[in-house]
Amino acid sequence: MSPLAVIATGTGRYADPWHPFAETSDRLRRVLEEAGLAVGVAPVDDALQRLDGADLLVVNAGDPWAEDPPAAGAAASSVAGLEEALERGIGVLAMHAALSSLRDHAAWAPAVGGVWLPGASMHPPISEASFAWTAHPLAGAEPLAAFDERYAFLQALGDREVVATHQHAGVAHPVVWVRTHGASRIAVDLLGHDARSYDSPSHRALIARLANWAARV
Repeated sequence: MSPLAVIATGTGRYADPWHPFAETSDRLRRVLEEAGLAVGVAPVDDALQRLDGADLLVVNAGDPWAEDPPAAGAAASSVAGLEEALERGIGVLAMHAALSSLRDHAAWAPAVGGVWLPGASMHPPISEASFAWTAHPLAGAEPLAAFDERYAFLQALGDREVVATHQHAGVAHPVVWVRTHGASRIAVDLLGHDARSYDSPSHRALIARLANWAARV
């Protein structure tokens, strides 16, 4: 039986005007299926209630607190679903805007090891960009390049193993990292703004490696 991945995709209060989550979640689904995983896609709150038996949670969603005042908080069953999955050691792949998402879930930011801070975190204009691999085993043999946003000045939480970086304002900013959190393997990929990022063969190959590592495939 193939390992099961559940993609929590941005709809409703987890959607925004800037990120085409339906499109990128479909591209993610195809990458993961090509990597040998069975994949389900559901809105965030539904996905977090369907994690029993799942090997990998993929979060591809936006900031639920972007509105002023913020929309209603997450359902208790969704909060419990995420916490229970992390406690048993589910793998996690957090994509692009996911570090600004799940703000109603106290377990999320400590698990992924970073937070987008409004007013401090930023990115230069989207463009074709190249990224520098570290010496990490998950780094690729091929150069990493994609048409994408380059997130910078995120708040780090805890230790992490950086896989790739980019340079902005004279600082090397992590763009891909992995870590363990309790029994879970966590992979964070800050790329993936829109479909153009998934047109990059090197980015698709990276996603497959991260997913298989996190899911222990």
